[in-house]
Amino acid sequence: MTTTTQRAASKDRLFEPRLLIGVVVVGALLVFSLFTGVYDIFGGERGGEMFSITRIPRTIALVLAGAAMAMSGLVMQLLTQNRFVEPTTTGTTEWAGLGLLAVMIIDPGASITVKMIGAVLAAFIGTMVFFGFLRRVSLKESLTVPIVGIMLGAVVGAISTFIALQTDMLQSLGIWFAGSFTAVLKGQYEVLWIVAVVGVAVFLVADRFTVAGLGEEVATNVGLNYHQVILLGTGLIAVATGVVTVVVGNLPFLGLIVPNIVSMFRGDDLRGNLPWVCLLGIGIVTVCDLVGRIIIMPFEVPVSLILGVVGAVVFIGLLLRQRRRA
Repeated sequence: MTTTTQRAASKDRLFEPRLLIGVVVVGALLVFSLFTGVYDIFGGERGGEMFSITRIPRTIALVLAGAAMAMSGLVMQLLTQNRFVEPTTTGTTEWAGLGLLAVMIIDPGASITVKMIGAVLAAFIGTMVFFGFLRRVSLKESLTVPIVGIMLGAVVGAISTFIALQTDMLQSLGIWFAGSFTAVLKGQYEVLWIVAVVGVAVFLVADRFTVAGLGEEVATNVGLNYHQVILLGTGLIAVATGVVTVVVGNLPFLGLIVPNIVSMFRGDDLRGNLPWVCLLGIGIVTVCDLVGRIIIMPFEVPVSLILGVVGAVVFIGLLLRQRRRA
């Protein structure tokens, strides 16, 4: 009876009415995104074709990329037991860029699938390096962990910049890390659907991630293979980050601000928070992209620039909030 009651309570918590309101609001933003742009899809000669080639793929990419990066931040924060880590504050994104650069140097005509594989492998290695460092060095201050991650990412980014400079690919590297949906077109974004599979996998093993987030000793005592769960979480984070980096670029602070905002109102239930985190991630990316398209129309501001500004403000706010609580 107790187990049945707990499952019913969890289901009610997952599918609450407020989530439906959020879906409607984000859906309205996505519809607005479909009809926002310089080209007149109603009066233009090839409006329908442009709509299917550019607007629909771009909107789908907003959904998949926003949900993937927000979800990656949530899983990473849970596994590291630190609210200030996410792929862009742990060097994972920089490692993905290094892998992408290596593929382009070895095979300049590589397909997007090969680029994605290179980025995912490099992101996985970089995330494992970060987790390995945390296991060997005891860091008491929660803020020290992302600082170390940012430092590691800066080192990897410097190596990537040096290699790109020597191989005359510095401009390409800058474009990759611009974090913009401008180049998302039909036939080039489809690999992003992989992150939808990652999202389903995270939801299915959410309970294991939650237990692993309590620490190795607790997880082992309840019969969980802690190292296997960490490896699985690292792999899922690497896949999501690598795919988004190849197709869209860098989306800074998204995985940091979204899980923290959700946890302020809903606590730390991974399974219950996951739909909210994905929904809020989609909403924030869509709003930033709309602002980037409108603010200096007919030109565009990269969404990474707007996200960086918003994320930096929220990051500082979180630090001050934690300091006041301390």
